[in-house]
Amino acid sequence: MEERVSGSVRSQMTWKDFISAAIYSPLIIIQFILTIFFFQNYYNLEIIMYTGYLVWLLSIFFAFAPIIILKKRGGVPKGKGYVHTTQLVTNGLYGIVRHPQYTGGLLLILAMMMVSQHWIVVIAGIVALVIFYYDITREDKHLTKRYGEQYKDYMRKVPRTNFVLGIIRSIR
Repeated sequence: MEERVSGSVRSQMTWKDFISAAIYSPLIIIQFILTIFFFQNYYNLEIIMYTGYLVWLLSIFFAFAPIIILKKRGGVPKGKGYVHTTQLVTNGLYGIVRHPQYTGGLLLILAMMMVSQHWIVVIAGIVALVIFYYDITREDKHLTKRYGEQYKDYMRKVPRTNFVLGIIRSIR
């Protein structure tokens, strides 16, 4: 069995690798359903709702751009998907955040909280954010094992998910 690890493939998955996703995935689905079909702008805070929609759009960029980037720059063998990268990508979007797809997920969760403004969606979002972030830290550990000192150096230079700090650092 194989697992995506920020563009690498790791064999030997255990049941522990599925626990966090088994918790945050249903929470995100619940958030989505409640936000789309039941609770939009629950407290009539329109500026927060519209900001949430902008964050949602940003989440889409962060979620899908890595598919193109890793396919082009990740040394993906011909005929394989972007998750089969063989090279660590550290420039472009990956020079701003180490985990753009996870950043997209975090932004999506936050966006649904902002658009909905309902307490159920907010609580589900907070729990999902915490568990999702835990998964990101596990990802860093796996990538450190895979790429060693090169990844440790990358971690010192590029923030995990803070794209604002990443943009500021890349401008300097």
